[in-house]
Amino acid sequence: MNLKWRSRLRHEDILTRLAPCGLDCSRCFAFSGGEIRRLAAGLKHALGNFDKSARRFAAFMPVFEEYPSFEAVLAFLAQGDCEGCRRGGCRYPDCGVMPCATAKGIDFCFQCAEFPCARTNFDADLERRWIRMNERMKEIGVEAYFDETKDSPRYG
Repeated sequence: MNLKWRSRLRHEDILTRLAPCGLDCSRCFAFSGGEIRRLAAGLKHALGNFDKSARRFAAFMPVFEEYPSFEAVLAFLAQGDCEGCRRGGCRYPDCGVMPCATAKGIDFCFQCAEFPCARTNFDADLERRWIRMNERMKEIGVEAYFDETKDSPRYG
């Protein structure tokens, strides 16, 4: 396989994981093939019917009074059903990035002459991360950025 073809395959693989904003969909809590979903499903399975024991333990370990709330969040995380932003699964309410990137025919926001813009509809914290991620991709390239961040927690 020639180097150009290998590079193209690598880029296509990265596009299945990185959204146009720069966030890694595969590390999102909602991603169907992600580690969070896999680990949550495993923990849910390992706990089995722990709710009965949690009620008993709550009598002398008050933290277990919160178990029903934990169990609900765990069940939600274990169901991860999103295929990623590029496949229409963005979970951020009113995200403007994917429709804009599609309309402009770009892979990432930094590739747009209007970056940064106000079309994202992100809150202030996410907007700062979005700018930082895209500036870094522009600086070192998409593949290097992916390699640099692929093992970092998404929610850092």
